Amino acid sequence: MSQPINPFEMALKQLDEVAKLIKLDKGMHQVLAHPKRVLTVSIPVKMDSGEIKVFTGFRSQHNDARGPYKGGIRYHPQVTVDEVKALSMWMTWKCAIADIPYGGGKGGIICNPKEMSKGELERMTRRYAYGIADIIGPHTDIPAPDVYTGGNEMAWIMDTYSALKGNYVQPEVITGKPIPIGGSLGRNEATGRGLSFTVREAAKKLKINMKNATVAVQGFGNAGQFASQLVEEQGATVIAASDSKGGVYNKAGMSVQALRKHKEKTGSVVGFSGAKSISNEDLLETDCTILIPAALENQINAKNAKNVKAKIVAEAANGPTTPDADDVLYKNQALVIPDILANGGGVTVSYFEWLQNLRREYWSEAEVNQKLDKNITKAFLDIYHTHEEYSVNMRKASMVLAVNRVVEAIKIRGLWP
Repeated sequence: MSQPINPFEMALKQLDEVAKLIKLDKGMHQVLAHPKRVLTVSIPVKMDSGEIKVFTGFRSQHNDARGPYKGGIRYHPQVTVDEVKALSMWMTWKCAIADIPYGGGKGGIICNPKEMSKGELERMTRRYAYGIADIIGPHTDIPAPDVYTGGNEMAWIMDTYSALKGNYVQPEVITGKPIPIGGSLGRNEATGRGLSFTVREAAKKLKINMKNATVAVQGFGNAGQFASQLVEEQGATVIAASDSKGGVYNKAGMSVQALRKHKEKTGSVVGFSGAKSISNEDLLETDCTILIPAALENQINAKNAKNVKAKIVAEAANGPTTPDADDVLYKNQALVIPDILANGGGVTVSYFEWLQNLRREYWSEAEVNQKLDKNITKAFLDIYHTHEEYSVNMRKASMVLAVNRVVEAIKIRGLWP
């Protein structure tokens, strides 16, 4: 069996490629290749059985030249320090692309949350918050939810930090909180909504009439559902959709609302009325205008890329396209909207949540969506311009734009002391 790819080595390789392309100064390359700080914490927790179990947690802070560190905290048995370092670097680029004043951070705890009670999770989360409290804060590092974490964990971290640092509520220390304690309206749909804005702009560039466009969605979960619903609202027709249990296809089109109701009722899109069965593999090769991979990584690879017929591939998932596949799609003139841009709606609305918390004022959902549209549209156009200027695919263009922005901030600030 081949060794799994080390995510940090992959992140460094991507940086190397961009450094060559933009002829980056050697010293500056070194600065970007190293996270500014990586903290490992030991987390002793009293389990429900009465025994004490020690978990290991991490927080990586990659770069803060453009603003405080920002990034999620994941709970997973396979969390490694290299994974957290890589994700913190990718967050630096993601925030730079969205042009929001943040740097990249990421955290994680090696645990299996599915095997833990709510009480155990709370005690572990609060102990982790205590362990990282000295390096996070409203103006230094603002965490968020990630894999197997959500509003509960964010609330516990906010409460623990607030008690430790002044005993008054500080909602701006973390984002992704429930609405009653400072969460933002529009956050739940933000990833799918941001993606739909990038699809709209890509269609304009390629002169595609959305009323004639067809859509295939691999991964009909939260992001996939909202993305397809919002693209449908632009006039497109969803003809294929899938989840982990299988897929459905109907050339005449399927209503996203009806699909969602069917999935809520049965637990899957499989068996949707009037549609025929289709595999996840076949869905990627469906004859459609827009393909939205919203499931797992490495779905579009060297083997199947040549069979992808979509003109626009909008990545709702993280890393659904391999580097080899990127080259094939680019040669075949498919426009790939890379994950780092396409799913940037989440971090953008996290930024809006932070602003609302700092000001102690709250915006309507319409206001959040309007600001998101403006922000994501600008990010798309900036990357598209870079893609034309450097004659590279959209993924390389997004990295070029991000690295240039971070380097510019480092140079302006200088190295001190």
